[in-house]
Amino acid sequence: MPTFTPIIAKLPSTVPFVGPEALERRAKAKIRARIGANESVFGPSPKAIAAMQAAASESWRYGDPENHDLKAAIAKVVGVAPDNIACGEGIDSLLGLVVRLFIDPGDAVVTSLGAYPTFNFHVAASGGRLVTTPYVDDHEDPASLLGLANSENAKLLYFANPDNPMGTHWSAAEVQRFIVAVPDTTMLLLDEAYVEFAPEGTAPAIDVARKNMLRFRTFSKAHGMAGIRVGYVIGHPEMISAFDKIRNHFGISRISQAGAIAAIQDEAWVANVKSKVVAARRRIKTIAVDNKLLPIPSATNFVTLDCGRDGAFARAIVDGLLAHGIFIRMPGVAPLNRCIRISCGTKEDLDLLDRVLPKVLAAL
Repeated sequence: MPTFTPIIAKLPSTVPFVGPEALERRAKAKIRARIGANESVFGPSPKAIAAMQAAASESWRYGDPENHDLKAAIAKVVGVAPDNIACGEGIDSLLGLVVRLFIDPGDAVVTSLGAYPTFNFHVAASGGRLVTTPYVDDHEDPASLLGLANSENAKLLYFANPDNPMGTHWSAAEVQRFIVAVPDTTMLLLDEAYVEFAPEGTAPAIDVARKNMLRFRTFSKAHGMAGIRVGYVIGHPEMISAFDKIRNHFGISRISQAGAIAAIQDEAWVANVKSKVVAARRRIKTIAVDNKLLPIPSATNFVTLDCGRDGAFARAIVDGLLAHGIFIRMPGVAPLNRCIRISCGTKEDLDLLDRVLPKVLAAL
C-alpha cells in the first residue's frame, strides 16, 4: 500500500473536540441544551439569514475565489485596507495555513499549556516542536510566553485574548506591551475570536505595519454563524498575500460569503447578542454560586466554573449533565481541568441547567 509521510504515520487519527452530534449518536438520544461548544444560540442576524436565502438559488456558482466583496466589507468595519485581510474557513483553517507557511519539522512553536487544542493539532501535523508554559491564576502568562519565544527561537507564538478555555482576558495596554516585546523573528498569532464580548479596552489598536503579528477573528461567535465556517486574519499586506500561495481559493461558499457580508454590516444585531450574553453570563454565575461552584470572571460567551476538586470530579459533572441531555465541556489539561465550561444559552437552556445541576452534584 502507499505509505504516509513519517510525520503523519506517527499521529493518531483523532479530532481535537468530540462534537455534540457524536455524543448524540453514542447515547442514541437528543441533546436538550447545547451549551458546550461556545456557539451563539441566539443565531445569526436576520439580515444575514435573508442574504443567505437569496444566495441559495445561485449556489450552482462557485463563490468568488478572491473573496473580494467580503474582504471589502470586513476592511471597512475593521478600519484597514482589503489588502490587510485574508479570509478562510474559520480561524481553525487559517491557523492551519499559518503553520504550513512558517513551520518546518523541528521548528519551535510556543503556546500555553491547555490553550486551544486545534492549533496544537496543526503544529503536530507539520512536525513542529510544541513548547508550552502553564497558565498563571487562570490567565495565559505573557511573560513566560515571551521567555520561551526568546529561549527557543520560536517561529510562532500563539496567544488568545480573551482566552479559551478559561474566559479570562488581558487589557489592551498589557497586550500592547506584549506585542512590542515579541522578537522580530517570531510571528505572533493573536486569536481574538471572543473579542466582541470583552470589556472596552481589551483589544489594542490594529497596527498593520507590524510584519510579525497576525490577528484572527471569526463569524462563529458574536455573529452566530459557526455553521458557515468563515473567519479572517488581519495583518501586513506582505504576510496576508502569502495566504494566497496555499489557501483553498474556493473554500468559502457563495452562500457563506453573502451571509458574512450582511452579518458584519449589522452592528445592531451584534449589540443585541452581546446584551443577551451578558444576561446569560450573570445567570450562569448565579447557578454556579447556588451550587457552591466558583465562577471565573469571563470576557467571552461562556463561563468557566471552578469545581474545587480534580479533573475526575469535573469529568463526572460533565458526564452527569450529559446523561440529562445537557452538553457542556471542560478544559483538558491539569490544573485547568478542575473546571467545567458552560456556554451562554437561552432561558430554557439555563432553566434546565438550574434544575439538573443540583441533582448531578448530589449524586456525586
